[in-house]
Amino acid sequence: MPGLGTSFGRGGATGYQQDLANSDCIVVMGSNMAENHPVGFQWVMEARERGAEVIHVDPRFTRTSAVATRHVGIRAGSDIAFLGGIVNYILTNERWFDEYVRNFTNAPVIIDEGFVDAEENGGIFSGWDPEQRKYDVTTWQYEGIAVHGAAGQREQGFKGSHVKGHASHGAHGGGMSHGNPPETDATLQHPRCVFQILKRHYARYTPEAVAETCGCSVAEFEAVAEALCRNSGRDRTSAFAYSVGWTQHTVGVQYIRTAAIIQLLLGNVGRPGGGIIALRGHASIQGSTDIPTLYDILPGYLEMPHAERYDGLDDYIARSSAERGWWGNAGSYMVSLLKAWWGAAATPENDFAFGYLPRIDDDHSAYWTVEQMLKGTVKGYIVAGENPAVGSANGKAQRLGLAKLDWLVVRDLVEIETASFWYDSPEIETGELRTEEIGTEVFFLPAASHVEKDGSFTNTQRLLQWHFKAVEPKHDCRSELWFYYHLGRKIRDRLKESTDPKDRPVLDLTWDYPTSGQTHEPNAEAVLAEISGRDADGKPLGAYKELKPDGSTSCGCWIYCGVYAENVNQAARRKPRWEQGPVAPEWGWAWPANRRLLYNRASADADGKPWSKAKQLVWWDGRKKKWIGDDVPDFNEQKPPDYVPEDDAKGPDAIAGNHPFIMQADGLGWIYVPQGLEDGPLPTHYEPEESPFANRLYPQQSNPARQTTDLAEDPYSPDGSPVYPYAVTTYRLTEHHTAGGMSRFLDHLAELQPAMFVEVHPDLARERGLEHGGWATIVSPRAAIEARVLVTDRMRPLRIDGRTVHQVGLPYHWGTRGLTTGGAANDLTHMSLDPNVHIQEVKALTCDIRPGRRPRGAALPKFVRELRERAGAR
Repeated sequence: MPGLGTSFGRGGATGYQQDLANSDCIVVMGSNMAENHPVGFQWVMEARERGAEVIHVDPRFTRTSAVATRHVGIRAGSDIAFLGGIVNYILTNERWFDEYVRNFTNAPVIIDEGFVDAEENGGIFSGWDPEQRKYDVTTWQYEGIAVHGAAGQREQGFKGSHVKGHASHGAHGGGMSHGNPPETDATLQHPRCVFQILKRHYARYTPEAVAETCGCSVAEFEAVAEALCRNSGRDRTSAFAYSVGWTQHTVGVQYIRTAAIIQLLLGNVGRPGGGIIALRGHASIQGSTDIPTLYDILPGYLEMPHAERYDGLDDYIARSSAERGWWGNAGSYMVSLLKAWWGAAATPENDFAFGYLPRIDDDHSAYWTVEQMLKGTVKGYIVAGENPAVGSANGKAQRLGLAKLDWLVVRDLVEIETASFWYDSPEIETGELRTEEIGTEVFFLPAASHVEKDGSFTNTQRLLQWHFKAVEPKHDCRSELWFYYHLGRKIRDRLKESTDPKDRPVLDLTWDYPTSGQTHEPNAEAVLAEISGRDADGKPLGAYKELKPDGSTSCGCWIYCGVYAENVNQAARRKPRWEQGPVAPEWGWAWPANRRLLYNRASADADGKPWSKAKQLVWWDGRKKKWIGDDVPDFNEQKPPDYVPEDDAKGPDAIAGNHPFIMQADGLGWIYVPQGLEDGPLPTHYEPEESPFANRLYPQQSNPARQTTDLAEDPYSPDGSPVYPYAVTTYRLTEHHTAGGMSRFLDHLAELQPAMFVEVHPDLARERGLEHGGWATIVSPRAAIEARVLVTDRMRPLRIDGRTVHQVGLPYHWGTRGLTTGGAANDLTHMSLDPNVHIQEVKALTCDIRPGRRPRGAALPKFVRELRERAGAR
């Protein structure tokens, strides 16, 4: 459920942005929205002015907390316990939206009789293989039906994976092994139906258990749960807003899944003012996954082919598509993509050049790559728009890996730490690295900023907004489009005489973009038009429904099809919201099909009537025989609510008229996930990799499927170690941007936040002898850094299991370069990862904190090592 991004203004508020102002209750959790997404936060404030409740649940009291109607402090890493408690509250007090749940979710579906819940098995689901550290999901399935991820039945693990616990069961929805609908119990009483499994699973998440696990009071928890229930139903809707405070955990995906369960139970998905609003850390992170910078997907979330399983295009389509739902059209999306990339060279006779695509045979994620650097098997690295030396977990391991490369290319606005590690890094100071012994050849290529190039931002409301170049880039600075286009041109020129078949994929690419100016800058709108799609005559396509599997259409990303409809850059439109309807469809363009709210069929009841006048969006017009409303219907516009598919129906035709979730094979919102997740069909509270406490809800301490490494450079603290007694969380500041490359070099921002600091409560300051404004050393099993002390009651201690736990707060923007320098918080963090998306756990770990500055030179690694050995860190 993509949500709200950061790159928009009041004049162009659309969809989720303006829609957020229509919420009756907004829970901001895992985010400091006021400081880190201040433009979007205006809609939260507008909702509050209209009378909405705004609740902030977070370990810190921040500016978001200050303007919320309620702040609840919880322990970092305990969010599933809190959210699971809300699920229990809804079920125990019978507050679910019954008509929505029965008709629109998989609550009535009966699950395989072999399924054993974590509730009955010490915190582990059935199918767990302790040696492989992964699940066999066979028993998680619907009764009698095998369900798989709608973007493809992915492999059950990669050969040679670098981390413990890697597997892959699929993603993006669900497909079924045959066309029969699942077995259900409309009364929701069958002991194996999803609804009853859910009740049993969350029965132990009582208000008292939540309070003891999270550190809040029972009254605080119940106030949040009641506010959500009170503000949900036919006439009212509530929303969640989250950011990386949820995602950067070993159970990050399951955090969001728990919120999704709450919203499905309360009927807040696909309806105005509801949903789950994702708040990304950059203006176009959504675009970076739509047109992916990720190793395991192709544009539009199509699956990357695997080396071991896919024989050809037909086999790929059979595995990647679904018999039911919109993913049944995956063949049209894939063939159109191949035609966009290889044009005339992609023909039916050669599987539309499907064989040109690379295959993946291993993990290939960022942290896998770091380990391969340390092992010497990755020789070269191109870094663009990243600063892993200080911006990725375990900065020391990152820098040691860079030192083992043969060559490194860094494209950035300034010389960041990733480009300067070889002469300016903590390891140079300690002697662990010596400049003259580092063999890495570093190429620094200056990049153009967003005001120096044409292009688009895609925010997390899925809204594409075009920006035009304001000034020419200076000197040798160049755009990414210029760099990759001319790099490809030069490579193709070198290969032009080649007769080697392995060079054909490069030589046959469509690589004929017009250029202009002295630097021969490629035309960005020409690229957008190619992505949008054309028919065989070169005419622009209007929407993804026009894509064909026979090679007569080309489209660089099926969900973006139509962004250049009628030869008009739809993303460049800027009609003010006060001059158009409620969803402002003429401000930019939202994928897919300029639809502003996904699954908006759910804004009407099973019969197609609005749940209420206050919350209507799209509805069935019986006279016109079509779905109409304020938004583009996310449904077949001519499919009536009483449509029942034939037994042999395929693709979208197999979705019933009262099932809104068309990307799922069953058309239902998945409260329970039978396949697609690595770590369980229902979210379960696990402690972080490093925690001051034992798991009080289950014998299983941490996510059993989490990814860990055996690297000597990445040790972990034992749970509850007295050597590292304090909880740590990391966060962003308004004045700095991510790893600091775009802000630490600007004098006015450096002056506003001039020094790395650590936030501690007055009680902790007294306990450890810390002075406000003085120096403190923060140490983990991996590193020690120093920071200025900020004594504040915003980091309040929590009472858990009968004892007080202090939390330490660290911003992560600093490093050795720029106008303001300081210790990198990510030097302290580890590389234990969420198994679904390989994201690092940097929002909850443990540390010690001491007064004074850190040791210098060779004394620093000795200090860290001695504490690590005392703790018995592994």
